[in-house]
Amino acid sequence: MKPAQVIVIAICLLLSATLLLAAAGDGLWVTKVPDKDRSRPNPFDASPAAQTAGAKLFKQNCSSCHGDHAEGKGHHPSLLTERVNSATPGELEWLLTNGSMKNGMPSWSRLPEQQRWQIVSFLKTLQPSSTAK
Repeated sequence: MKPAQVIVIAICLLLSATLLLAAAGDGLWVTKVPDKDRSRPNPFDASPAAQTAGAKLFKQNCSSCHGDHAEGKGHHPSLLTERVNSATPGELEWLLTNGSMKNGMPSWSRLPEQQRWQIVSFLKTLQPSSTAK
């Protein structure tokens, strides 16, 4: 193989990997959520106190990556998206519990389950933004 061919193949492989990671960041993690978790209801659904507590927990635990207002920060995604807005509470709690290391999202299983649900309560108050990255 000629050196130029090796370079072209390497570039193609790199682009393929980049596109795969970008697709995963767009919500493909949701395909891994078991149905029993996907359909779990939030025990704090529509609780203003849970939403307030979730906002504080978000600021403490999530804002360093996702921004103070969930707008995204650096290479970390905005949570002001239709994908987050349309996710079931169970999907969001599953993601918080299990993370998605492929996408750089750590597991937050060390937080008590109640706090993870409070963060979900906060996330469900967010509205998609047309400028979300």
